[in-house]
Amino acid sequence: MTKTSDVYADLVAEGEEIDALLDGLDEQQWQLPTPAPGWTVAHQVAHLAFVCHLAATSARDPQRFAEYAAQARNGFQAAVDAALAQFLAAGPKAARARWREELAAAVAGLAAADQKGTVPWLVNPLPPSVLAAAGMMEVFAHGQDIADALGVRREYTDRVGHLAWFGVHTRDFGYQAHGLVPPSEEFHFELTAPSGATTWTFGPEEAVDRVTGPAVDFALLVSRRRHHADLAVRAEGARAEQWLGIAQAYRGPGGAGRTPGQFAP
Repeated sequence: MTKTSDVYADLVAEGEEIDALLDGLDEQQWQLPTPAPGWTVAHQVAHLAFVCHLAATSARDPQRFAEYAAQARNGFQAAVDAALAQFLAAGPKAARARWREELAAAVAGLAAADQKGTVPWLVNPLPPSVLAAAGMMEVFAHGQDIADALGVRREYTDRVGHLAWFGVHTRDFGYQAHGLVPPSEEFHFELTAPSGATTWTFGPEEAVDRVTGPAVDFALLVSRRRHHADLAVRAEGARAEQWLGIAQAYRGPGGAGRTPGQFAP
């Protein structure tokens, strides 16, 4: 998955789907709490605007991005909080407009970049298509928070294949976040598309540790939007069983995550 020809169009489509959830929201709805402690719907949109702004800057002005990243290393969370406050200051509708603008700029910049090269990012440079896949994970995850706050049941698409690919290739982040040494052995993953038309497989078929289930549930797991007890993702092997409890597709602290039964089917 994550074919260069698809990921940019799919990122746009994922963004449009989440943006549609915001149509017609009144002031009270913008301030509804989301499952992320302390964050409202408006916070989620402001965060997406900020992340897309970073991606757009990375693709279009690498020097400016490098300067920002160097400053942020001395107090990353403070830099994030300051940016979030800035995006929120003009009000939620302005934050939504800014998110639309920054998403379009990020997609255009990444698509125009050298697809065989890399663009700078917060820890390591990434191929443009991989950064777009990371953007897909951001939009999916924070979009899920928005949908949960609004009581909307999402209709998932096979775009989630990008998230399956990304979640598999960031397997070790969960170990690193918990101060654990990732196993050297690869896992085998079998993840079924929402359409049922295909199953995405990763890793050696003969692997002892295996993870199987719906790709949507896998994406909800690695984005920490659902507790693994509430999902149909299954593990075989002790290492895979352990991984279900620590899985995350982003660096740094995993946060509180969700509790068992919070979103039980």
